[in-house]
Amino acid sequence: MKICVFGAGAIGGYMGAKLAQAGADVSLVARGPHLKAMRENGLKLIEEGEETVVDVTASEDPAELGPQDYVIVTLKAHSVPPVVPKMQPLIGEHTTIVSGVNGVPWWYFHKIGGDLEGTRLESVDPGNAQWDGFGPDRVLGCVVYPAAEVIEPGVVKHIEGNRFSLGEPDGSKSDRATALSKALGAAGLKAPVRPKLRDEIWVKLWGNLSFNPISALTHATLDVLCTDPGTREVARSMMLEAQEIAEKLGVKFPIDVDRRIQGGADVGVHRTSMLQDLDQGRPMEIDALVGSVQELGRVTDTPTSTIDTVLALVQLRARVAGLYA
Repeated sequence: MKICVFGAGAIGGYMGAKLAQAGADVSLVARGPHLKAMRENGLKLIEEGEETVVDVTASEDPAELGPQDYVIVTLKAHSVPPVVPKMQPLIGEHTTIVSGVNGVPWWYFHKIGGDLEGTRLESVDPGNAQWDGFGPDRVLGCVVYPAAEVIEPGVVKHIEGNRFSLGEPDGSKSDRATALSKALGAAGLKAPVRPKLRDEIWVKLWGNLSFNPISALTHATLDVLCTDPGTREVARSMMLEAQEIAEKLGVKFPIDVDRRIQGGADVGVHRTSMLQDLDQGRPMEIDALVGSVQELGRVTDTPTSTIDTVLALVQLRARVAGLYA
């Protein structure tokens, strides 16, 4: 089984290192100083206070790696459509694309059934780049739960979590999902195959949709924005709007909004990924996390007044910083 992790930053680097440690035939696509360091010194993984250096196959050019059985995409959502042409050498006749990207996935309406079957989302897949370039039948969904960071080029620090939930768009327990689950399990990662992955997507999205933009606008950490009465109410309103959309799409939430917000508060003094991107001058992941839910509101004829307001504010904040097209 040949596995390529495309986007071997924090999460991709963590996954790739664990697979390589387990002896899997894994390659990593990265770039810049991080790639240079991995090539020269291996990939250093810091996990539970222990440091391990892993020899990995890493390249910036997918053509050097050839067709794969699985291509696990761990880029930021807005970074994927522009590189679809570059990824083509990795895709053979039976290649599975594993979409480990935050937000509403581009394949969301593939094999969902009903009147919205095949609906495409411009906010996450402009110009149908992924739908046409990969093909939705190749996709295997993945909800990423671990937290990790690249603390210097070639060095990934694992912070918490080791679960990567997998799921077919049609909810089946396919051979390809089961095989990848076993490979990830052999690497010490939890990879359950879920019949209703969309439910998990929305529970995670609840937090990303609200906590991320609010933190970017206020510079507050999770413990603060989830307990301050004003920002808590804004987050709660956004989540309730999202819940109405999701339930129209057949999603069932296993927890309620207040418990989800409390879960964010329990994380403590944490700066969200969107706030980190703003601080570090990186493009902000706005469309997949917030714009996509607004678009789904239009698709389902659901009002999203609070989401609309916060989206407009965070888009302007990003534009002023030069971090949003």
